[in-house]
Amino acid sequence: MLLAVIGRITKQLQFDATAPICYTAEVPPLEQELLHFIGYVYTRIQWPGVIVLMAIESACIPLPSELIMPLAGWMLIKEQSLPAIYTLLAGAYGALGNTIGSVIAYMAGMWGGRPFLEKYGRYLLISRRDLALADQWFDKSGHWSIFISRLLPVVRTFISLPAGIARMHLVRFLVYTFFGSFIWSAGLAYGGYLLGSHWEQIRTLMRPFDPLIGALIITFIAFYIYRHLKHFRLRS
Repeated sequence: MLLAVIGRITKQLQFDATAPICYTAEVPPLEQELLHFIGYVYTRIQWPGVIVLMAIESACIPLPSELIMPLAGWMLIKEQSLPAIYTLLAGAYGALGNTIGSVIAYMAGMWGGRPFLEKYGRYLLISRRDLALADQWFDKSGHWSIFISRLLPVVRTFISLPAGIARMHLVRFLVYTFFGSFIWSAGLAYGGYLLGSHWEQIRTLMRPFDPLIGALIITFIAFYIYRHLKHFRLRS
């Protein structure tokens, strides 16, 4: 779906592959600073920069892959006059970086988050029963949740932490993280390659989904709190 939208945009735009990093007034100031940072990394270390930046994103640090990968498709492929097949290489580098960062977040959840919640979770309305249910769910269906989450903005950045807290099977976690991240990264890189210096249109298209996903997460948290408070009152 994303590539179909990008394809329609490319028919209406002309590209200048030699243009410097540019963006319209629609790009927020914070994203402009991030773009300068990403561009600097690519200028200095090129392809290893994709791994480093995507690892940062998956270590629960909100550095948007919607900026990292399209810019790679433009700066590291389009501007270097490389063929489109290199977007698969970009996808592999992006997936490798995501997997590295995800392991860091997973281990943080398993070694730090799990003991913390077992000791203090009741103050956050998280019981040992909740942790046991999360363990069962990640054991049975967690691989699909990991795979699908890697294809969603916002969620993909933080899903590794609860997977670690629930102690999901590590090999399964790594496999589905890599393949989900590969599809996401290669798709964004290909979009950046097609759009050239207008690569920012990808972020413009996806930005409206950020508050929607955020609202869904807040709704889920609110429902969780309401359910537990109601259960607590009934027990009282």
